[in-house]
Amino acid sequence: MSLLDHLLANNRNWAASKIAQDPDFFQQLTKQQKPKYLWIGCADSRVPANQIIGLAPGEVFVHRNVANLVIHTDFNALSVIEYAVEVLKVEHIIVCGHYGCGGIEAATRIEQRGLVDNWLRHIQDIHQKYRTELAELPSKEAQLQRLCELNVREQLNNVCRTTIIQSAWQRGQKLFLHGWVYSINDGLVRELWPDINHVETII
Repeated sequence: MSLLDHLLANNRNWAASKIAQDPDFFQQLTKQQKPKYLWIGCADSRVPANQIIGLAPGEVFVHRNVANLVIHTDFNALSVIEYAVEVLKVEHIIVCGHYGCGGIEAATRIEQRGLVDNWLRHIQDIHQKYRTELAELPSKEAQLQRLCELNVREQLNNVCRTTIIQSAWQRGQKLFLHGWVYSINDGLVRELWPDINHVETII
């Protein structure tokens, strides 16, 4: 007996329900992967990309990490973006942050957590960059929410400036970038920066 038997049982129930709805579901799923969307989001377990936007497995290519960062030296993220653009030919890249992000909040506190501090340093740089704007907001909660939005903006710019995206636009590939933020409180996505499709539209 395994400590995770309940998860294996959940899996069997899920697979059975999919087959009951569509007997060919898994056979069709194995044939090919042609998603139109790349989702770059937070690793937070409360932010499941497919479910939030109502897409089935195979319809969205997903990359997640702490606080949805896109760093120019992160070959994991860059490899995902390159594969999505060059091989899968996605038409939309969505950078989606979320309110109540633990990474955002942790970056604003002065305490040592270990290796993750090096990762969160990127958010601390954003916090410093917009410190005047953030200081004018009436509450800590408002500041954190705005920092979540500004983080999406900065990561969206980072995606835009990769050689991968620049090359795709230069050759005329159909490719749009979108900056979103998700609210765990109501389950809704807010579109912050829509339909970026050319170097001149970098925010």
